[in-house]
Amino acid sequence: MTAVGYPDGPNFKKFWPEAQHLIAKDILKPHGIYWPTMLKAAGIDPYRHLNVHGYWNSDSSKMSKSLGNVVRPLDLKDKYGLDAFRYFLLRDMVFGLDSNFSEEAFVARLNSDLANDLGNLVSRSVTMAVKYCDGKIPAPPDAALEVRLPELAQKTVAEVEACFADLSLHKALMAIWELVGAANKHIVENEPWNLAKDPANREKLLAIMYRLLEVLRSVAILIAPFMPQASEKILGSLGLEETAKFNLDTIRRGEPLPAGAALSRGESLFPRVSAEKEAPPPKKPAVELKPEIDYDEFSKVDLRVAKILAAEAVPKSNKLVKLRIDIGEERTIVAGIGKDYKPEDLVGKSIVIVANLKPAKLMGVESHGMLLATDAPEGLTLIGFDREPKTGAKVR
Repeated sequence: MTAVGYPDGPNFKKFWPEAQHLIAKDILKPHGIYWPTMLKAAGIDPYRHLNVHGYWNSDSSKMSKSLGNVVRPLDLKDKYGLDAFRYFLLRDMVFGLDSNFSEEAFVARLNSDLANDLGNLVSRSVTMAVKYCDGKIPAPPDAALEVRLPELAQKTVAEVEACFADLSLHKALMAIWELVGAANKHIVENEPWNLAKDPANREKLLAIMYRLLEVLRSVAILIAPFMPQASEKILGSLGLEETAKFNLDTIRRGEPLPAGAALSRGESLFPRVSAEKEAPPPKKPAVELKPEIDYDEFSKVDLRVAKILAAEAVPKSNKLVKLRIDIGEERTIVAGIGKDYKPEDLVGKSIVIVANLKPAKLMGVESHGMLLATDAPEGLTLIGFDREPKTGAKVR
């Protein structure tokens, strides 16, 4: 609302009454109930219509970081171009329904619709016009000549407007591509390269070339909301400046192309590409284990039940605890459990220790063994027993 000058700006009064609200289906309640209620309470008429779109899934699965199937739009934009990416999203989603994204489908659509259909139409039409019309837009032909394409263009305008009103953007693009297909068919049926061989066909050749260039202008205008960069390039290849002045009325009125405007063959509008199938990221194991050992190695570890007889904090350490234990003989061990257990709470507990570990000195205290505990984000937990074991018993 503030973007269009709420509350008193002229743009607010002009645009807000026509506002269409677009949201994703997961936020329907706040935008369909709370927001209109707030607007009404403020004395403001709600938007005209609430339009709810679906989700993009990835390779038929819901996008998830844990699955590693998240689509990265900026990477795709850099790889294939912004216009191509916009085209696929708008062409392959039926507004209101979920749609499926895969890079293979994207590339197939790019090659088929953009490279083969639109790209070839622009390239062939401009190249032939440069060759057969001295590099310039020819004069408009007699109004009765080659009228099928301009009539179809005007029909397409009406269809596209109806689709926009219904937010059927994919159908709008389908209608535009029918015009693109008709123009490509017109080239195949009339074979300008053969007409150019006979001077007697000069008038028909120029009429055909003019109508093809006229269709290019119409297509450029129609695709502007979807692919603004491609639209600018097409108009630029026709030598048409001040592209912002062209709109649907240009097509409706049948405004003539500027005869004599210089044509230019630029780079390919949409080069064909191949999908580089990326290997899926390796799945992270549910549990990260250390390298396997054989039974003989494990059997060397002597695990024993120990009873804690006394416990005290090790001076100058915030986690080490000195334990006097009984495993059939008394010994001292040092354990880093001071952040999870108070020394006075440990006395009397039965624990599991590695009894045959070589002694090690920790903070000046010699430790003759190591207790076992689980290590988790919430802290350490001593390994216990469901019933009181015999002190010194072997743990298998």
